[in-house]
Amino acid sequence: MKFNHVASNTQDDQLISLINSLTKAEKRNFKLYVNRLQSKSDVKFVQLFDVVDKLEQWDEVVILKKLPSIKKSQLANLKRHLYKQILISLRLIHIQKNVDIEIRQQLDFARILYGKGLYIQSLKLLDRIRQTAMDNHQDLLHLEILEFQKVIEERHITRSRQTENKVESLIEASYERSKVIQNSSKLTNLKIEIHGFYIQYGHVKNEKDVFIVKELFRKRLREIKLEGLTFFEKVYLHQCYVWYYYIMLDFEKGLSDAQRWVRIFEEHPAMKKEEPDLYMRGGHYLLTCLFNLKRVKEFEKGLKIFQKFGEENESEMKVVSKIIHFLYFSMAKLDKHYLDGSFKEGIEFVPHVLKKIEEFRHHLDPHRILVFYYKISFQYFGNEDYDTMIDYANAIINMEVGQLREDLQGYARLIQLIGHYELKNFELLDYLAPSTYRFLEKMKELNEVQKATLTFLKKLIKDRNIGHRELFIEFRTTLHQLSKDPHSRRALLYLDLIPWVESKIQKKSIRSVVRTSLKKN
Repeated sequence: MKFNHVASNTQDDQLISLINSLTKAEKRNFKLYVNRLQSKSDVKFVQLFDVVDKLEQWDEVVILKKLPSIKKSQLANLKRHLYKQILISLRLIHIQKNVDIEIRQQLDFARILYGKGLYIQSLKLLDRIRQTAMDNHQDLLHLEILEFQKVIEERHITRSRQTENKVESLIEASYERSKVIQNSSKLTNLKIEIHGFYIQYGHVKNEKDVFIVKELFRKRLREIKLEGLTFFEKVYLHQCYVWYYYIMLDFEKGLSDAQRWVRIFEEHPAMKKEEPDLYMRGGHYLLTCLFNLKRVKEFEKGLKIFQKFGEENESEMKVVSKIIHFLYFSMAKLDKHYLDGSFKEGIEFVPHVLKKIEEFRHHLDPHRILVFYYKISFQYFGNEDYDTMIDYANAIINMEVGQLREDLQGYARLIQLIGHYELKNFELLDYLAPSTYRFLEKMKELNEVQKATLTFLKKLIKDRNIGHRELFIEFRTTLHQLSKDPHSRRALLYLDLIPWVESKIQKKSIRSVVRTSLKKN
């Protein structure tokens, strides 16, 4: 089996990255745009576009050979000019899809009118786009418009001066919008800070971690106004809480805030199209919490809503939104098959995932690939296809990602050992087991689940008895005890071996164990 170890786009040349990202429609629009340009230099940059468009990677020798009229000394300037013109042509397309780009253009027009001495016309235009900014919750642009209006009112005698209330209203609106932006900034700072803690330390592992996270969150929250919030302030607040509870492993409360996050968009449906990425992130965390709580029916309902949103809006989505929908939907879909034991259907979904990974290969980072491979490996684990499970575990182990998601790399090594145990590859286990032990023991913070699994596998490998039921019963007891420890729950979600252990004890398939457990719940 061949695996494409996709990394993020690391090409040094920004131009070829931009051209590679263009859709057919965007390339066609660019050609229509440049047809209006007539100079010799413009002809040359169009020629450069045509050559680069056919290249997979930047090759200066090939480019100069294909374009003999262009000197090497001219190439740097032509690249900059071409890059700029592509962005201008893209702006002309996206201005119709992005209200913030449209407002900025109108704001530019207002500045041009003012510069021409037509400040009354400028004010009229600013009044109109100010309402657009307000209706679409564009707080920063709203404030910029207000500040420009204040400049005009300060420097000139306008009709507004004849109505004292209008000027006072302008000053009050500016004051209020400044407070909103300051509060929003504090909320986004908290969101980034709490997320940064997770990136550096992960979920809380002990009471010391709990104390640190609580104090950090409470201290920052005291600085933030929590009443009378605007659309984005509300979303950012619940986003902060979702991350806080996620780190604290309190998925019940995290679910509650994720639901409120999504509900805000439901109450403002137009914002789903204006901010689809933020809406989908809310849906993603809602599904993540439901998955961690193993609420299958609610999860399936949420997944259908998420899928429907993508299908109904795909034609209008930007590339980044399509990628986000693919990532969150596909991961949730694999989670769904894991939750309800439909591993065979999960495996049937895998080719689609791999195809999309290839399609978005220039945009996906190694972390995403690691997570996908891990989730896919568990589909094969559940289907008891240990050969293919090992293939995906090996793909994770062999990826050159340094210490990125060291926990997943450790879990992959453990399920690799389980796969070889099931296949009775004991001679191979004698070789692989010591390297796995060394890797795990070198990890900065080996959790209790990893330690217990490692101890159990050592006993299995040493015993070499496939039917040693007593060892599995003993390990099941250990896992149930660890499940009561709040700091071990997250590890058990990543390394959920209970269905496999039960299948060995009950002499049933993993799928039937999961289905039976589902009926009981």
